[in-house]
This record gives sequence, C-alpha cells and structure tokens, in this order.
Amino acid sequence: PERQKATVANLHRLGVRNAVTCCYDGRKIGVLMRNSFDRILLDAPCSGLGVISRDPSVKVQRTMPDVKRCAHLQKELLVAAIDALNHKSKKGGGYMVYSTCSVAVAENEEVINYLLSKRDVKLVDTGLDFGKPGFTRFEHKRFHPSVALTRRFYPHVHNMDGFYVAKIQKLSDKRKGVEEEGKNEQTAEKASNKVEVDDAMEVEGDKSDEKKIVDAGGQHQQQNAKKKKGKKKRGSNDGARDDEGPRRKSKKISYAPRAEQKVQNVQKKKKTNAKVSKPRRMKITGM
Repeated sequence: PERQKATVANLHRLGVRNAVTCCYDGRKIGVLMRNSFDRILLDAPCSGLGVISRDPSVKVQRTMPDVKRCAHLQKELLVAAIDALNHKSKKGGGYMVYSTCSVAVAENEEVINYLLSKRDVKLVDTGLDFGKPGFTRFEHKRFHPSVALTRRFYPHVHNMDGFYVAKIQKLSDKRKGVEEEGKNEQTAEKASNKVEVDDAMEVEGDKSDEKKIVDAGGQHQQQNAKKKKGKKKRGSNDGARDDEGPRRKSKKISYAPRAEQKVQNVQKKKKTNAKVSKPRRMKITGM
C-alpha cells in the first residue's frame, strides 16, 4: 500500500486518466481475470542486484535464499499474467513485457525458460538497439535458443542500472505441463488396463488348462475303471467256462509230515553211522 501511493502520484503527475490502481495478490489474477487484458507490463519484485551502484547495502542485505525466493515468486506471477492475457484481442494484443532490476540468471533467463515449458508462448524481438542478448547457456545450464532475443543491461557498460527485459507473445491457452501430465496419466491408465486385461486372459487360460487337465484325469480314471470292469467280466466268464467244460486232471502230490521225515532221517543216520566192533583178542597164558 505504501508503494501504491507513489504509483498513484506518478500517474497524476503524467496525466494518465485511463488507469485503475488496485492492491491485490498478483498470483490470483490469472484465475479471477482470465483472458481480460490486451497487454501486460510485469515489473516483478526482485533482489535488486542491478542497483548496487546506487545502493551498496544490497550486497550485505541480500542472500542466496532471498534470490531463490524471488525467483519462485516471479515464476508464479509470470504464469498468472500469461493466463490473464487475451491472445484473441482484436487490438493487436497478446503481448507482455517482463522486466527486473537484477542481473542474476536465476531471476531472468531461468524464469523465462520455465514459462516456455509451461505455457504456449514465444519470445519476440524487444525492438531495442542496445543491450546485451540474454544467455542461452550459463555454467552447466542450457536454455531455449530464443532466450537470446531478451536484453541485458549492465551499469559498467551502459551507464545505467542493471536491468533485464523480455517481450513475450501468447499464442493460445494451452498448458503444456498440465496437458503433458494428462497425456502421461492417460497412457499410464491405458497401460494399466492392458496389463489387467492380459492378467485376466492369463487367469482364464490357466483355468481352462486346469479344466482340461481335470477332464483328462477324469477320462483316464473312467478308462481305468472300464478296463477293471472288463477284466472282472473276463475272469467271471473264464470261471464259467471252466465249470462248463471238462475239468483237467490234477496230479496229487502227497507230502509226508515233518515228524515222519525226521524219523526217517534219524534211521538213515543210524544205518550209515553204525560202528563195526572187532572181536577182542584172547591172551594165552602158559600152562
């Protein structure tokens, strides 16, 4: 609210009458005022690293977490501003200018590159004859080649505050990130459905195989039972034939009891083992 007073004062000083000021969260404008503006100027809040020549205290007050926090806020504001921009305007609308008073890559090129990956937009020439082109690569990071259409300004080169500006044209209301996620979800669902169908088919195939095995086992058992019945019938028929036909003569074999066999064996042994006694010699004594 305090800075808004200065904005209203500048509007009155310049004689601007077709402007309305409001104090609202810019991150929600894309939802509340969708496709409502022909052109937008987004002077995003930044770390202020480009005004160190005028305010040296920035070197002590700003830290890396502050830069990361500002970069995250800038991405949210930029996406919301694109959603609020009307690309179908008959007044030659659909353009937005993004600017910061910082020279940090995290607040400039990285933010623009993020927008290119989330919305259907493109970078156009700023129409400025001076300034350095934006970075398409920085350290290990690589950005879209069209980022070179943006402009950088340095205090020691251009005799002004450090500054960054980019001109963006909105092409359609497509959301690249959301649509890609939806496509990925659809493909994942289709793949999961195919897997479920394949699993169901495999289960049905296993069940049919089990049924075939059971049927084959039952048929095998039935065949064995029929064979057994046939054997039984054949046996009964053979018995009937034996009863009807002439009986075969069977030899009678008599086995002596074990006791009689033992007696006979003993007698044989006695006969064979009989001792022959020699007559004793008589001693003749003298008369």
